This record gives sequence, structure tokens and C-alpha cells, in this order.
Amino acid sequence: MHQTSNEDITKAFNKNARVYDRWMGFFERYIADGARGWAVSMAHGAVIEIGVGSGLNLPLYGPGVEHVTGFDLSEKMLAIARRRVAEKRIDRVELHHGDAQTLDLPSESADTFLSTFTFCTIPDPLAASREAYRVLRPGGVFVLAEHGRSTRALGRAVMRAIEPLSIRVSADHITRDPVPYLTSAGFTITEVQRGGPGGIVFRILAHKHDTYGDH
Repeated sequence: MHQTSNEDITKAFNKNARVYDRWMGFFERYIADGARGWAVSMAHGAVIEIGVGSGLNLPLYGPGVEHVTGFDLSEKMLAIARRRVAEKRIDRVELHHGDAQTLDLPSESADTFLSTFTFCTIPDPLAASREAYRVLRPGGVFVLAEHGRSTRALGRAVMRAIEPLSIRVSADHITRDPVPYLTSAGFTITEVQRGGPGGIVFRILAHKHDTYGDH
């Protein structure tokens, strides 16, 4: 199977930026089962959001969030996010061009690390998971809303059949399971929910070890 690169991702999302919100609107209405709203509701304190894209999460952050730093590889997607921030007068937000696998951030600088439907496109999910672990403070949480392989045999077979096309068109690995990458990076998985058709939607909370033994 083709291994995507940052260049592949940038090309795909620059190309699809104008239609991305419509795609996601359909996906979230019929498949994603409220996962985006759930993920954002879990955020608190200083938040790092990878794959911030067109900024769909930004209007949803509540008063418990002090600041959001968002990263994306696609300048065209970031341009849409910046317009959204300006039009909706959203404060507490900084947007940057950047790579989730090598973030220009100090260690232990965030309370929440958030990814909504982004983990599926990252070339090296383990590297991104390790970066999340590095930048989170002890006891910090990595919140993921993601899609992955179906819990049903027929669904898994169909997804494997169409995955090469989804990777070529949108750099999207539709059968990826985030959990093993998170545990390999040192996280403790504290919640995994499956929903949507065939159980393809993940809601995951993963905590960084707290030196005092609490989360």
C-alpha cells in the first residue's frame, strides 16, 4: 500500500480545501455520530490541535479552554480557518503551518492535545503520538475523534478494498487503528468508544503519566 508523505497530504488538502467543509458536513451528519462535539468538549486549559484544517473545531471550544494553538500542513486550509476566526471573532487562537510529527513547541506546555479526523492522514502516527506525549504536561490528555476499521467483517473487507483509492484521493488511511500507536508512545488509554455505522468511529481519551499518580 502506498505510504503517504507530507507532500501528498499538502497536495490533497490544498486541492480539496474548497469542498472539505461540505464533505465533512455529510460525514458528520450520517457517520461521525457527534464525535467532533464530544472531542472538543473534552478539551481544557492550553490546547494543541493538530490538523486544524478549515477550523471547524474553533467556534466550539468552551470557557474551560484558555488558548488553542492549531497546526496544519495545508496553507489553503489554514486560510479558510483564519477567515473563520476573523468572521466569528474567535479569540484565544493561534494558527500555524506545521507538522504534527515534529512540532515547534516546548515540552510539557499543553494540557490537551486534540485530533479530530486527522490521525488517519499522518504518515507516521507513532511519531505524532510521541510528539503529543512530549508536549503534554504530566496528567495531560490526548483526545481523538477518528474513523478506523469496522468492527464487522464485511465492513472491514469493503474498507480494505477502497482504501488504496482513499489514500490516493485524500491521503486517508481508513482502516487505521489509533490505539496501538498511543500505547507505544507511552499513553494510558482511559476511554475508547466505538460508534457510527459498523463501529468505524472512535472516541479516545489517552492520558500522559502523572508523576503523582493521578490523572
